Amino acid sequence: MKLVRKNVDRAGEGSVTLIPEEPEDMWHAYNLIAEGDQVRSSTIRKVQNESATGSSSSSRVRTTLTISVESIDFDTQAQVLRLKGRNIEENQFVKMGAYHTIDLEVNRSFTLMKPEWDTIALERIEMACDVTQNADVAAVIMQDGLAHVCLITSSMTLVRSKIDVAIPRKRKGNVQQHEKGLSKFYDAVMQGILRHVNFDVVKCVLIASPGFVKDQFYEYMFQQAVKTDNKVLIDNKSKFMLVHASSGFKHSLKEVLQDPAVIAKMSDTKAAGEVKALETFYTTLQLEPAKAFYGKKHVCKAADAQAIEMLLISDNLFRCQDVATRKEYVQLVESVRDSGGEVKIFSSMHVSGEQLAQLTGVAAILRFPMPELEDSEDEASDGSDMD
Repeated sequence: MKLVRKNVDRAGEGSVTLIPEEPEDMWHAYNLIAEGDQVRSSTIRKVQNESATGSSSSSRVRTTLTISVESIDFDTQAQVLRLKGRNIEENQFVKMGAYHTIDLEVNRSFTLMKPEWDTIALERIEMACDVTQNADVAAVIMQDGLAHVCLITSSMTLVRSKIDVAIPRKRKGNVQQHEKGLSKFYDAVMQGILRHVNFDVVKCVLIASPGFVKDQFYEYMFQQAVKTDNKVLIDNKSKFMLVHASSGFKHSLKEVLQDPAVIAKMSDTKAAGEVKALETFYTTLQLEPAKAFYGKKHVCKAADAQAIEMLLISDNLFRCQDVATRKEYVQLVESVRDSGGEVKIFSSMHVSGEQLAQLTGVAAILRFPMPELEDSEDEASDGSDMD
């Protein structure tokens, strides 16, 4: 994401002009734009033209519109962000108050105006515009006949390719067919890696599977690389890492990212930081339950006592349509930081973010035990705090 102009006053009112430079920037825009915000961008409008003879024809024209956002639709697969709202500025093609849909596009600027820019929104812009925050980890989760090629970016886990190949079973007299099927599968996975992994950016490629599938694939891939003199694979051999996984499905990424060897290799990535924080929370919950709490009520009480050492919070809580609720979460983050605590904002598009969402989306590791929170009214109904 490129920041073109930022004009936000001390009261937090103002506008920011941004240019999305890659599909993932749409995710950042989705987290920035809320209902009630105003967005100005170039868009296509169908216009009816009437000739002097009375016949009419329609044409598509590009025009710049400013809409007051009423609904936001984000397609995670196509990485398309669609905004719908009423036009609020005079335009020769669109009447004031008329509904229009704007699709935000890569390499086309948009201006976002908010009545109040809070710290979370301003941090999101900083993060989106930081070039060092690109996808620097790739993962291939595989089992016989099934593989998922994933990119783990600073904001989400993206499945770039799913490879599903039927491999004949290894029976007497059928060994050749089995070997052919395996080679076809391994070759498809290898092509998936070459197509979707940018080795200029990626620091680590995890290959994970149950049993020896990963080892056999790794051996096959580098035999082929030597045969075909594939410089990309040969030069980046040191970036590959073999890890155990229970299956070839995406959810196995959770255990892969918790492997200590993987955490050491990915130690400077945001994804690893989130995974490590969540693991620390679970360990504390198990060993010292009076120092680990989840749910809005308990966490807010701990924040009031300035007891939070680390706050774990999901970004989907900041997309809450209720402004008052969003403000509560922003204030929670600010109060934890003011008292010297660390805040980890988890992406709901990450495996670790999905896990945190199951714990109501907000959790905390405390500096000191607060058994009185355990004794307070049971928070079985706390899920209702989630929007």
